Amino acid sequence: MELEKSVEKSWSNQQNIGVTAYLKKMKGEAREKDRIEYMDSFVSAIGGLIAIIIISFIAVYLGYPMALAPLGASCVIVFGAHKSPLSQPRNVIGGHIISTTSALIIWSIFGKSLFIIGLTLAIVLIIMTFTKTVHPPAAASALVSINSQAGWGFLTSIVIGTLLLVFISMIYNNLFQTRQYPKHWF
Repeated sequence: MELEKSVEKSWSNQQNIGVTAYLKKMKGEAREKDRIEYMDSFVSAIGGLIAIIIISFIAVYLGYPMALAPLGASCVIVFGAHKSPLSQPRNVIGGHIISTTSALIIWSIFGKSLFIIGLTLAIVLIIMTFTKTVHPPAAASALVSINSQAGWGFLTSIVIGTLLLVFISMIYNNLFQTRQYPKHWF
């Protein structure tokens, strides 16, 4: 009931904005100049390199090299944005496991179609939001599992890959005084 009132209130506010205000929202805001920290970027790149090489061996050995795309994207977030809430273990591990499992269940029941792929994306986004495990590459895991029709063995590659990624990131990032990973577990 409260959710309905919240949605209704939000929708009534949207109707009062007007077209001009609506279009102005799309303009965006001025950005501050980003200060690039080259050394930090280099440290992140080396960490991602180490992690993806190790994960690649496992994924290829298990017969699921297609897992490298979403896990590679996770490496970028975990090493390049290690302070982000989206890069924390709960999000990385939970997001991938929940998304991949959900996608495989949906695929097992409904098969593969463009509609099912779109529906799966919407469902995993809702589930990750409710479970507080949002991790964008996890949605890619879901889509890859359906699109490649990989089967349940794909989940093994994803679980091992995400556990390795978090473990490697924990060991590697904490070697540097300016880095801490994870910021929180739950």
